[in-house]
Amino acid sequence: MHAHKKWGHHPSFGCPPVFCPPQVYPTMYDLPLVSPPQQYVKTNLTNTVVPHIHPSHTTNVNKHMITHEHYFPHTESVVNECCEQHVMCGVPHDPCCPRPFGF
Repeated sequence: MHAHKKWGHHPSFGCPPVFCPPQVYPTMYDLPLVSPPQQYVKTNLTNTVVPHIHPSHTTNVNKHMITHEHYFPHTESVVNECCEQHVMCGVPHDPCCPRPFGF
């Protein structure tokens, strides 16, 4: 009858196993774990003075009127068209009525 064998024990090895030094592999690096940045708010204040200059100017116009007389003795008809547009781009200055701040 055979002797009872221990599990994992080979009959030809009578000594306990000899452990070899561990084989060391190069260090592996994982992707970094980055936390969201801490937000800081720093306020820098700069004061600016903006001068508002409201100049005024008076133009004296000396007008010379020239009258053009047009005659059309021909038997054909003539159509003369004239279109004008006036756009107010501010308030006109009244030199007879001074206002504060030159407006």
